[in-house]
Amino acid sequence: MALRYLISLCLAGAVLADQSSHVSISLGGAPAVSHHSSSHHARPSYHHQPAYHPQPSYHPQPSYHPAPAYHPQPSYEHEPAVPACAANTTKPWCLEDAHYPTYEIKHAAEHHYEKLLSLYADVAQLNTELSVERPNTLEEETYLCPSETAYVRPLRAQNTEDKWRVIVNNIDAHYQTLTQTVRIEECLTSADACPLVPDCYESKCLQKSIYHRFLVYDPYDQYFPFAIETFKLPASCACLLGAYTIDH
Repeated sequence: MALRYLISLCLAGAVLADQSSHVSISLGGAPAVSHHSSSHHARPSYHHQPAYHPQPSYHPQPSYHPAPAYHPQPSYEHEPAVPACAANTTKPWCLEDAHYPTYEIKHAAEHHYEKLLSLYADVAQLNTELSVERPNTLEEETYLCPSETAYVRPLRAQNTEDKWRVIVNNIDAHYQTLTQTVRIEECLTSADACPLVPDCYESKCLQKSIYHRFLVYDPYDQYFPFAIETFKLPASCACLLGAYTIDH
């Protein structure tokens, strides 16, 4: 009897435990509403992070625009046709020049010394032997026509195109003095009869010339303002003999 009562208590406890988890409520014949209790609480739904927005695509820098093309300075044609120093001489060269650009030539020579030296070596051997070492030891010579000989260092001269140029002369650069000396000989009686030739010969004094190279300075060339140009200079005075004639 006691055992049966104990079993009944156990069954009653199990029913109460089940009812605690499942409660049905009926109100006025309405369908019962069931409430399920659970110790487990579901986690809130996962909210996605905002979508990643990539950086704007790379915009290349504007293409490189090169500097405008170099426009060279005006050529010699814009220089005065005849320099001021030529007003004091009738010869196609100037031995004195109040406007000689000494400072500009020195500055350019220092800047382009190596390249300038190679050009100067090409004309330095043209210097007359007596021009530097023994400028005052000219020996007297006898010619058929009278002439005047000199060793000169021109500062400006006309080239073979009849254009005046600045001659590099007496310029100090890197402990070296750049000079260009040339021997000239001019007839004093050009086209006249040779005074030492008998009258029975037709004769005429003739001025002879040579083509000489000088190192020149171009103030308008900003890349390399030096060059070698050719000049026509008087070299000697000759006597031209004609046919022998007999005057009756």
